[in-house]
Amino acid sequence: MRRGDETQEIRIRCMMTEEILEIVNEDNQVTGRAPRSLIHREQLRHRAVHIFLFNSRGELFLQKRAAQKDEFPGYYDSSAAGHVDPEESYADAAARELEEELGIAAALEKIAEFAACRKNGWEFTVLYAAVSDAPVRINSEEIAEGSFYPIDEIEERLSRDEGCFTPAFKTLFAHYRQVRG
Repeated sequence: MRRGDETQEIRIRCMMTEEILEIVNEDNQVTGRAPRSLIHREQLRHRAVHIFLFNSRGELFLQKRAAQKDEFPGYYDSSAAGHVDPEESYADAAARELEEELGIAAALEKIAEFAACRKNGWEFTVLYAAVSDAPVRINSEEIAEGSFYPIDEIEERLSRDEGCFTPAFKTLFAHYRQVRG
């Protein structure tokens, strides 16, 4: 096997095991597909969802990202979040991520859409909210730990220790508080 063939074979094997995402333009129109690592490394626009899961007491579930995550390991983040798969709708992605990460199936309410920019990792993001008192089953590959927190406690933690929250969560939470009070 020639050197170029070996390199191509390694690249193909990596792509087969890595998440493939859609690349989108500034109008959120699909322009191609690429492996997740390439999209993040090259800061290409792509799609994501975030879900805020509340219990009936109005507390918000925060996840602490697993140590093996390549972005913001150990930081607190939205209840569930993830990329939109090729040809998947935002709503379907949100339902899938909520089930995969927390083991919860719940009605989702679309809260807001955010354009891709540096601050949110070049992700066109849709924020959803859900309410459930079902037991949370954490996916340990994605999440180190998690718990429900009163909103005022989250606000207080954000005001004194912003370094432990992902930039995306800070933006989404601020928007949520602005529109929902």
